[in-house]
Amino acid sequence: MKQMNVESFNLDHTKVVAPYVRLAGRKMGKNGDEILKYDIRFKQPNKEHMEMAGLHSIEHLMAENIRNHTNQVVDMSPMGCQTGFYLAVINHDDYEEILTILEKTLEDVLQATEVPACNEVQCGWAANHSLEGAKEIAREMLSKKDEWRNVFAEEA
Repeated sequence: MKQMNVESFNLDHTKVVAPYVRLAGRKMGKNGDEILKYDIRFKQPNKEHMEMAGLHSIEHLMAENIRNHTNQVVDMSPMGCQTGFYLAVINHDDYEEILTILEKTLEDVLQATEVPACNEVQCGWAANHSLEGAKEIAREMLSKKDEWRNVFAEEA
C-alpha cells in the first residue's frame, strides 16, 4: 500500500475492531507544545455508521461538554465516513485520562435535555438533529467501554 500523507489513510480499516480509542498522531510545535490526535471510533468501518442527525447532535454535545472536563481540547471533529471522531488535545498524553474524559462526556450526553447551539444562528444545518439519536450512540459506546483499548482483532 502506498504511504499517504493522511495518517488514517495508512490504517488498514479491515483489521480494526470498533469501538476503540487510539492515539493517531503527535505534532510538536516550535515552542514545545505537543498536539495529540485521538481516533475515537464508534462504529466498525465499512460495516456500520452513525446516522447523520444523531451524529450531528452528539458532535454538538461532545464538543461543548468535553471542555467541562479538560481545558486541553483543541478540537473534536466527526469523521466524514460517519464512524467516529477525532479528538485533538494540547500537551495531554495521559491515555487513561483521555478515556475517563470521554466516558464523562458521553455520560453528559445521556443527561442532556437539549442539543446545544441547535438553531439557525449557531448551526449550519439546525434542522438536522436528533437528541435521542445522540443518546443512543452514546449509550452504545458506553456499553462497550471495556473494549476501547483494543484497536485490532488480535488485541481483543
